[in-house]
Amino acid sequence: MNNERLTSIIIPTYNGLHLLSRLVESIREHTDAPYEIIVVDNGSDDGTKEYCVREQLILISLPRNMGFPIACNKGLAASAGDQLLLLNNDCLVTPRWLSQLSTALNSADDIGIVGPVTNYASGMQRLDTGLDGPAELLEYARTFNRSNASKWVEVRRLIGYCFLFKRSLYDRIGPLDEAFSPGHYEDDDYCFRAVREGYRLLICGDTFIYHKGSASFKEKYPEGLDGLIEKNRKLFIDKWGIDPRRFMREEENP
Repeated sequence: MNNERLTSIIIPTYNGLHLLSRLVESIREHTDAPYEIIVVDNGSDDGTKEYCVREQLILISLPRNMGFPIACNKGLAASAGDQLLLLNNDCLVTPRWLSQLSTALNSADDIGIVGPVTNYASGMQRLDTGLDGPAELLEYARTFNRSNASKWVEVRRLIGYCFLFKRSLYDRIGPLDEAFSPGHYEDDDYCFRAVREGYRLLICGDTFIYHKGSASFKEKYPEGLDGLIEKNRKLFIDKWGIDPRRFMREEENP
């Protein structure tokens, strides 16, 4: 049974206790499958460490902000789960989210990564609900989240805000590429590597979660975020000889 598999939920965070605490609360309220929570703290000074100890979360403390890919890799290295999930701290999960994602992930041996739809994302994972705010969108998800394989869409790219994959995939292709630190395009790179190894990726159009959207990056790079994105896009092109934006356009306009 899918719900018997342990999922390691890895949450990188940096001075985001106000987001993290709400996310953990939502996980505990809405998750109906076995899980462990691993918080990787990127040198916060806002009480994150104390909170994690108090809430009995698995905590990995880094001495400074080392960025998203490195933090994720630290969490992955410490994980015990059969399934591995990278989750942004500015998300809120919803009823049946993990069991439904797990159903999709384990529906075929060659499916390597799955992700939900959300209110804030680029490309095909964004769902325009006409609603605004976490409370309204949670109520929307209560009705929306019904497992339905006809709503799964095969793609070549998933966004790393909520990124569930098999340990067998991780064992085969390894961790995130830390050259993309502090973040952006490390998820594109991981998807590209998975597809090269013969895995398929699915958007689970039957599963909706809330995503505030790039909260930590907006705080740290209020003026230079566009430059960071372009730098890492060029890094991807140098590595693979392919512009990832071409694949985004092809997916959105088949």
